[in-house]
Amino acid sequence: MADASTESGTTSEPTLKRVMGPGLLLLFVVGDILGTGIYALTGKVANQVGGAVWVPFVVAFLVALVTGLSYLELVTKYPHAAGAALYTHKAFGIHFFTFMIAFAVMSSGITSASTASRAFAANFAEAFDFDPGTGIGITLIALAFMAVVAAINLRGVSEGVKLNVLLTCVELTGLLIVIAIGLWALGFGNGDFGRITEFETGDRSALGGVIVATTLAFYAMVGFEDSVNMAEECKQPTRIFPKVLLAGLLLTGMVYVLVSITAIALVPADQLGQGDTPLLKVVEVGAPAFPTHIFAFITMFAVANSALINMLMASRLLYGMARQGVIPRPLGNVHPSRRTPHLAIAFTTVLALGLIFFVGEVPELGGTTALLLLAVFTVVNVAVLVLRRDPVAHSHFRTPTILPVLGALSCGFLVTPWTDRNPDQYVIAGVLLAIGVGLWVINYVAIRLLHREPPATTDVPTSEV
Repeated sequence: MADASTESGTTSEPTLKRVMGPGLLLLFVVGDILGTGIYALTGKVANQVGGAVWVPFVVAFLVALVTGLSYLELVTKYPHAAGAALYTHKAFGIHFFTFMIAFAVMSSGITSASTASRAFAANFAEAFDFDPGTGIGITLIALAFMAVVAAINLRGVSEGVKLNVLLTCVELTGLLIVIAIGLWALGFGNGDFGRITEFETGDRSALGGVIVATTLAFYAMVGFEDSVNMAEECKQPTRIFPKVLLAGLLLTGMVYVLVSITAIALVPADQLGQGDTPLLKVVEVGAPAFPTHIFAFITMFAVANSALINMLMASRLLYGMARQGVIPRPLGNVHPSRRTPHLAIAFTTVLALGLIFFVGEVPELGGTTALLLLAVFTVVNVAVLVLRRDPVAHSHFRTPTILPVLGALSCGFLVTPWTDRNPDQYVIAGVLLAIGVGLWVINYVAIRLLHREPPATTDVPTSEV
């Protein structure tokens, strides 16, 4: 049977351009997962568990893997843009719930991209030995960078994905350099592998320390879910997604474990946890002659990649939701020549610029982003089970039933206060979701004033994919 995602030739309306094969999709997944998390979070995780810093990354990988399998079933069953919001809409049909899931995902992406822009600006100043003066200088650089990201996004997904290939190679090279330096130093007896089994969790038990550390480490594993929002720009998504997504998760998980083991073997946990550049400490200890300033450039490229991919995801999420009729339909318009969702790109860019200018750096960003996405993942794992009663005509991936059950329980648990999260994360997430509630009310009132009922839950017409 033909792939369910085959484009229809029955409409003259422009659709998204299918440019991503297995190679580009794999680099998209790997680049999105790697991001900036591992460059900054290794030390913070070490503060919670000591030398066993690799354990939370393994636990986070397993939770992400189980949830990734749920995403695989849904994206191969419904190969359309919109991701978690689409699955929630199909499973529950509650417009407010769907809107809030979409808003939570979009908020996590745009907030991460905005913060990545400020991180880019800070690393830009360091890499070029540039004194920005007051914080206004950093803000202006971040705004300019976000404008460049928007221009690349508007230009076309092909250009964005090709740039992602370059940036992914740069950030992966940086991590491989850390691993190589660590192994070289350890080969000369300059490290202590015995540290990797030491738990230093303070007043907590070893299990309690691992749970707290996992809530941080999970931020380094998120990103795989963004790829489902690119389904309409992939060639044969039903066929290529399972192998590509699993390969991306396995590759990044292996890199994280190797980086964390070599890091803790070379630098004691109390030193690794100081400051925001833990991997730079590893390079300085393992290879003192190495030109360490190069890591300012590598980190700059890594956060640039995070910003680009998150803005690609956010705009495609809005596009997919608009095509479903859950949010205003103009956001689903496609530019007739560039074949990109230009209005959705403009809308998400305005939000990102507003965050950069008015909010600036948000404390506990990583934990808040993970908190929002873990809540979304809980819903997605439940949606897999609910949508088992909605068969489709084409074949698709099917995950063992026990896995989405475990995924819902584990993700749901990691959202709760029992994980000893910083309360600020709940406050930030609550404010963001409160803004979403306000927007939903405004949208609902507008629909009522125009004498239109909210759209019914329907399948995506084949002419739209």
